[in-house]
Amino acid sequence: MKLICFDCDSTLSQIEGVDELAAVHGDRVKQQIIDLTNQAMSGEIAIEEIFAKRLDLIQPTEDYCAKVGQLYIDKVAAGAKELVAKLQSEGWKVVIISGGFIQPIQPFAEYLGIDEIHAVPLHFNDDGSYQGFTASPTTRNGGKPEIVRELLDTYKPEFSAMVGDGVSDLECQGLVDLFIGYGEFEKREAVSAKAESYVYGFAEMAKILKIEI
Repeated sequence: MKLICFDCDSTLSQIEGVDELAAVHGDRVKQQIIDLTNQAMSGEIAIEEIFAKRLDLIQPTEDYCAKVGQLYIDKVAAGAKELVAKLQSEGWKVVIISGGFIQPIQPFAEYLGIDEIHAVPLHFNDDGSYQGFTASPTTRNGGKPEIVRELLDTYKPEFSAMVGDGVSDLECQGLVDLFIGYGEFEKREAVSAKAESYVYGFAEMAKILKIEI
């Protein structure tokens, strides 16, 4: 068996879910969240420094999470669904590892046919208002490698790969057999300068993985 782990936001889908959750509060708050997200994904500040702060600003509701879940699907990266299906047909285990939120990512994962997600659970009050989140590994730097190590130990794959746009994904380079930086939606210099492989689309990625789609 071969294992491939994908980041979700700005990789499998064009959007950054947390930025879209902020949009309900208007352009000023959304831009504030975008700036914090970009700083974290570029390695300028630690993820754990901004994770709770973003959610405190956004106060995401259960209903709006569902809308963002549909937006992930609407903005799916070209060729992503096809590549996932082809990988699975050839015996690959496909996993999503994300610093995003389980509730909006779940329907997107189902759309892609991916049944294993490692992301951040949100908690809501009975009226659907925001209550809090579970401090999962992906809420901090070093969290994605921690999850990858567990997956490698569980599945013992003959080959492993990680794909993503941010420095939290780049942290898995050297742990997996192949790291692929993804720059179709957000080219982050901190990633493109260090990634052993770097692509701008799923067709290009398929060639590196020697998969025909």
